[in-house]
Amino acid sequence: MTRPGRDGYLLDNRQPEAGRRFDAFSTLFDPPTFRHLERLGIGPGWRCWEVGAGGASVVSWLARTVGPAGRVLATDIDTSWQDAAPPAPVEVRRHDVGADAPPAERFDLVHARLVLVHVPDRERALRSMVQTLRPGGHLLIEDADPGLQPLLCPDEHSPAQQLANRLRHGFRALLKERGADLSYGRRLPRLLREAGLARVEADAFFPLTSPACTALERATVEQIRATLVAADLATDEEIDQHLANVAEGSMDLATAPLISAWGTKE
Repeated sequence: MTRPGRDGYLLDNRQPEAGRRFDAFSTLFDPPTFRHLERLGIGPGWRCWEVGAGGASVVSWLARTVGPAGRVLATDIDTSWQDAAPPAPVEVRRHDVGADAPPAERFDLVHARLVLVHVPDRERALRSMVQTLRPGGHLLIEDADPGLQPLLCPDEHSPAQQLANRLRHGFRALLKERGADLSYGRRLPRLLREAGLARVEADAFFPLTSPACTALERATVEQIRATLVAADLATDEEIDQHLANVAEGSMDLATAPLISAWGTKE
């Protein structure tokens, strides 16, 4: 979803676990995302830019909502999630929001979810997104803030939860090494106001336990396993034990809070 950092993007879309992670994110975060979009008034004929599209669930929802008279531009630096030419009104385009020039057209809605926290030049990316809004257009940015809630198991009451949280700290350390800003979400309201947007609001969504949280953890650990071991942040035996603990189903697994912030260009 983003330009690779110092040692490459940790969660590459082309890795086999990426599809399972996208499915889990959709289950967890599509409902609050769609609720925010509906609150902004999205409807037939809207022109939308989905930044760092990753999976297809939000793009498909936008396409159904804006209808044939609307338009959905879906961009990412890796568009391998899109196997075939998308149906109208969707256009898929390879684009790096933190490095490339913004699209020339103007949009009623620009949306990005779990993108900017990973983009090295977040300031440029945000400016580009604001620049493409028409007067009266809306920007909705949604990003995690692991600094607000860094634990996989907030209820740490046994060795299984302690191991889970230690591995989660290792994962966050790898993200930080690659340039992720783990406290970015909390700054979104201020950054949107400083970018000149009006009527800025924000809220947070914090899943504490669900099958999707479990599926996300399994896919994530399997995807970064070799990197954790190579960085001496965990052993193969510890990862095997953690995955067995997760499969056993007795732990309450959480995500970082998803901060959603939105504003309007006057």
